[in-house]
This record gives sequence, structure tokens and C-alpha cells, in this order.
Amino acid sequence: MRLVQVMIPAGKRTAVVRALEEEGVDYVVTDETSNREYTGVATFALPKAAVEPVLERLGEAGIDDRTYTVIVAAETVISRRFEALKAEYAEESDRDEDRISRQELQAKADELASGMRTYIMMTVISAVIATAGLLLDSPATVVGSMVIAPLIGPAMSAAIGTVVDDEEMFRRGVRMQLLGVIVAIGAATLFAVSLRTLGLVPPGIDPLELAEVAERLAPSVLVLAVAIGAGVAGIVSLMSGISATLVGVMIAVALIPPAAAVGIGIAFSIPRLVIGAGVIVAVNVLSINLAALVMLWYEGYRPEHWFREDEAQAALVKRVVVLVAAIAMLSVFLGGVTYDSYVASTTETDIRNAVGDELAALDPEAELLELEIERTGTIPPRETERVVVTVGAPPGVSIDGAATTLEGRIDAVAPGDPRVEVRLVTVDRA
Repeated sequence: MRLVQVMIPAGKRTAVVRALEEEGVDYVVTDETSNREYTGVATFALPKAAVEPVLERLGEAGIDDRTYTVIVAAETVISRRFEALKAEYAEESDRDEDRISRQELQAKADELASGMRTYIMMTVISAVIATAGLLLDSPATVVGSMVIAPLIGPAMSAAIGTVVDDEEMFRRGVRMQLLGVIVAIGAATLFAVSLRTLGLVPPGIDPLELAEVAERLAPSVLVLAVAIGAGVAGIVSLMSGISATLVGVMIAVALIPPAAAVGIGIAFSIPRLVIGAGVIVAVNVLSINLAALVMLWYEGYRPEHWFREDEAQAALVKRVVVLVAAIAMLSVFLGGVTYDSYVASTTETDIRNAVGDELAALDPEAELLELEIERTGTIPPRETERVVVTVGAPPGVSIDGAATTLEGRIDAVAPGDPRVEVRLVTVDRA
């Protein structure tokens, strides 16, 4: 429920009262004595879903965005006319029952877009904590970095600015998103370089051996599901008027850890990590914005003036096309990574099966102890360069000629003609 107070300009009282009566709104009008251009104040309660249509009706009576209007949340309203109005809007559309007005949505977006100084500072802190968490291989620390990331505001502002035809809000949202990504990557890079320079990380550490870093190395098409879900959840949380804090964490999940991984890749000179994590950041930013745009338009949000709707729709279509095209281009890389993962998994399975079958034929007591597959290349799909097979057998068991036989079997199932090394180890099971 919402409590609305509207200042009535001189000469508009009759039109405003008539509009409220026609809408079935229970209202109170009091005289305004500040000797300004207003002559009265109309106070009335509305269901959330009724705020936007009632304000549009008042707009026809002369109440526009230049008129002083206040909308606040109301806990309880006791009024038969209010209950009838609530039932009327509930019957018209169950989907819109919890939908807040366009005016409230814009106000929430402005509220979430924090000041520039605070935004940069919180982004830097979040990126530094995420970088530390990745290098510590600590999921808890990485999750903690997401909680303080202030990224939901800019992401939602750009989408809301598009559908309500607020160009300044759109541009500010885009600028802050770009700035946030750049600041996060820059802060992560400087922090990781400082750690290496000061010797605060073990010498010779390979970030790719850390599970939290490796997770951001090879993105698959599933990252699209995460980003699109975050975008939809962000808009739903705003338009339903519920807390957006937890959804902000979800958006940070899609952006902060991969941005920190890019910084680590730059600091440790790992092009594969920079490219892989960079693609995750780009795809997630684009997908969050696309999902938010489509969801807002689907839910019926439009510009305040009907004659601006065509322009807003044209801008929406253009921006959606750009986002879809960019995501499609990056999805080629995601598809390549997904295919590369499939090839790697299939190749390993084929080699294990081939080695197992060959060892069973040579001697049932021989077994595969270890399989190491080295693959080269920065951009997927990568090639299998080297395969190392370690075979164990009890003392006295002869597996002469096993190396040559195994090499031939592996060459038959491993693509790319890799170098094959077979190591024979005597295993005492006593």
C-alpha cells in the first residue's frame, strides 16, 4: 500500500477531485496556505498496482512531474473504498498486484545508484577482497567480497532509463557499469602485483592450480544462465518493492570474482586467464542488462508521456539488438570452451579405456596408476600435446613391449598426434 500526497495547483482542484472520484479513490483535500502557486493538498491511499494509473489519470487533470508529489509506504489502511479499489486492481491483473509504479521504480534506481566516491571505494574494497579470496583459494572470502559490491544500482539504472525514456539515467548507469568493471580489474591487478612484489605469495605459485581461479579460466555457456537470472531477479526485486540486497550479491557473483581473476591473470602474466575471465565479465554485464531490459518492457513499464513511447521502444529495440549481437559474438568463445571441455573429457575417457583394455590383455595384474594429459593453446579448442601414462605391475610380472603397444593404442584415440610417454613402475602390494 502507498500513501500519496499531491499538491494541487491553482485552478486544478475541481479537475483533481473529479479524477479521484472517477477512479474510486478515498481522499482528503486540505487547503494549502504557504502562499505559493498551490491551493490545496490531496491525500489518499492506493494499492501499489494503482499508483501509476491513478497518477496518469491525475496527469490528465493537470498534475505532472513539475507538481510536488510524495509517495510513501503505508502499513495499514482502514477504508471500504480502499478495499474495493484493491479488489478491483487485483481482479484486473494478478501479475501486477505487487508491481510498483514507474515513479517509484525510478526513485529506487536513483537510490541504488550511490555517490561516485562511495561507489568507487566499495568496488575497490570488494575487488581486493575477491582477489585475496581467489589467491587463498577460499570460497568464503570470495563470497564475502560479493556482499559489499555496489553493482546492482548501475545495472538496473541503465535498463530503467531505457524503458522510461530517461536518457540521463541510462547514460549514468552505463558509465558507472564501465567504471565499476575498470576499477575492479585495476584494483585487483595492483593488489596482485603488490603481493608478488612484496613476496606475500609463495614463490612460483601457479594461480591456475587454485580451484577458485581455475573456475574462472574456462567459462561455458552456463555463465549466461547465471547472468540472465541475476538480471531478471534484480528487476523483479525492484518492481515488487522488496529488498534488493541479496539480488545485488547475485549480480556481484557474476562480475566481481571474474574481474578479480582478470587482475590476477594480468599480474601473473597468464593470457589464458585474462581472456577467459574477461569474457565472463563481458558476457555477464551484457546479459544482465539484456535480461533487465526485456523484463521491464514485458512488465509494462513505459515513459510518462504516451507520445514518447515510440521513441523509447525504438531505443529499446536498438539496444537489445546491440546486446544480443555482442552476446552472440562472445558466445562463440563460450561455445568453443564448452566444446574444448567436452573434447578433453572424451579424450581422457577414451585413453583410460584404451589403456585399461590393453593392460587387461597383456596381464590382468597390471594397472593404470596415473594419467597426465597436457594441452596447449590460449584460445579454445586446444590441442592435446603430450600424454604421460604411468603403469604399475607387481614384481615378476612381465609387461615387455607394453610401452610400444600402449603408445599405438593411445595414438589411435587421442586427436592431434600427441607425444606419448609410458612409464612402467614396479608395485609391491605386500
